[in-house]
Amino acid sequence: MKELINLIDKKLNEYMPVCYPEDIFKAMKYTLMLPGKRLRPVMCIETARLLGCETEKVLPAACALEMLHVQSLIHDDLPCMDNDDFRRGKPSNHKVFGEANAVLAGDALLTFAPQLIIEKSKELSSEQIVRIIHEYTKFAGAYGLIAGQVVDIESEGGKLVKSPEETLDFIHLNKTAVLFRLAVRMGVICANADKNTFDKFDTFATKFGLAFQIYDDIMDEISSFEELGKTIGKDKATGKLTYVSLYGMENAKNKFRGLIKECYDIIEEYHSEIFNEILEKLYKRISGEEE
Repeated sequence: MKELINLIDKKLNEYMPVCYPEDIFKAMKYTLMLPGKRLRPVMCIETARLLGCETEKVLPAACALEMLHVQSLIHDDLPCMDNDDFRRGKPSNHKVFGEANAVLAGDALLTFAPQLIIEKSKELSSEQIVRIIHEYTKFAGAYGLIAGQVVDIESEGGKLVKSPEETLDFIHLNKTAVLFRLAVRMGVICANADKNTFDKFDTFATKFGLAFQIYDDIMDEISSFEELGKTIGKDKATGKLTYVSLYGMENAKNKFRGLIKECYDIIEEYHSEIFNEILEKLYKRISGEEE
């Protein structure tokens, strides 16, 4: 996994130029190149690899996915949203480049990513590229990531159209799970796998995304700034709707463990060391078994 992360970092640096006007490109690259787990591009590449696709073939799509994720982080940290001054242990984009440039940097990454897929995916067919771009635009927009962000913001003010349970599920599925789903779906498309495989990996990613958000909710209560690199305890302080606030800590941990077990069961036949490593690390951290 470390080798994959290093490869992704190298390609992101290569794909992301700094040219005139430098301020916007520097702002885009600043958050993009902060050290991170690169889970989404790793899962995209590993899905494709498990299905017989060479890593080089899927790298542009995987890196574009990380750009989309980073765009969401830049906008999420803005004062008009979650208002966080730190990201990955460093000052948030708007604290370094100002709010206007942070908004524009997020917008630029959102549009730069599909451009990258089209221009750099030389080994994919036109049909594959169209399918990937369709998945990207669908999950990045008002039917996915943005929808989750909107309902998340509304829930902070207690403006719930649906029940708290339905609202929380909607937020988790659209704000978090959607990018993990996009990761594996793009990987399957790059590998030209069949619909049954597509559906299986989509189910895996959906359950993983829900588990990951519950993990994040739990970590906001029990972790530290040094470990997560962002302000801790904000969910509770702002009255945000989370799995912990709605169901309690123990129920949240039990739900998390159950989802991780389901992920293991779905992916078991592929014998993926990388997916197993990801699942194991999260499980051990919540269970207090980390080394």
